[in-house]
Amino acid sequence: MKNKIALITGATSGIGKATAALFAKNGIRLILCGRRQERLEAVASELKKHTDVHLLNFDVRDKTSVFELLQNLPEAFSEIDILINNAGNAHGLDTIAEGNLDDWDAMLDINVKGLLYVSKAILPKMLAKKSGHIINIGSTAGKEVYPKGNVYCASKHAVDAINQGMRLDLNGKGIKVGAINPGLVETKFSEVRFKGDSDRAGKVYQGFTPLRPEDIADVIWFAVTRPPHVNIADLTVMCLDQASSTIVNKV
Repeated sequence: MKNKIALITGATSGIGKATAALFAKNGIRLILCGRRQERLEAVASELKKHTDVHLLNFDVRDKTSVFELLQNLPEAFSEIDILINNAGNAHGLDTIAEGNLDDWDAMLDINVKGLLYVSKAILPKMLAKKSGHIINIGSTAGKEVYPKGNVYCASKHAVDAINQGMRLDLNGKGIKVGAINPGLVETKFSEVRFKGDSDRAGKVYQGFTPLRPEDIADVIWFAVTRPPHVNIADLTVMCLDQASSTIVNKV
């Protein structure tokens, strides 16, 4: 695995940041993508102790930037071996009738269209060399629907469908495709969903031990280090106290 190149979207926090750290420690060269340059530079300053790092500052919703930057990578980083489609978020927790249209656009544009844009920009070179590994970060919300989760769940159901369709389309092309679907992971996810309400966000993870970003990074590392003939096609990961999106054992 050493010296392979991995591109990670949403690399400045949570699962993306934890995955970048684990990859770096194992000698994987990194292309880190994110919307905030200062956060990218902060992450890179730490990881450059272990590996080579290239930064791309863009929003996955910005189709023009995605294709311009990914199709003009420096030669040293142009042959991507692993793509981690991690960028995604939830906005709001409302009924359809009360839902915010901007929230809906953000979730569908980032979680679905952004994943598609990045994948399409990267696939030509993977196809040309008949080698590569794409991991799409889904969610338990892509396996079931919960109250007031309507559009977020729809976006993650779309990721599930895209992951399956991508695997079918790339069968026989030498490219692995799989999804990792986390349950409750303690990140900034809920703070973003509740628009900066840290008290409300914190309550989501109280009373039980949720997953940590490092737990999902470990699972991703397991998936990318399987033998060439083994592909982790679809894997759901929850903490011990979570049975479903709505059933969590809290004390």
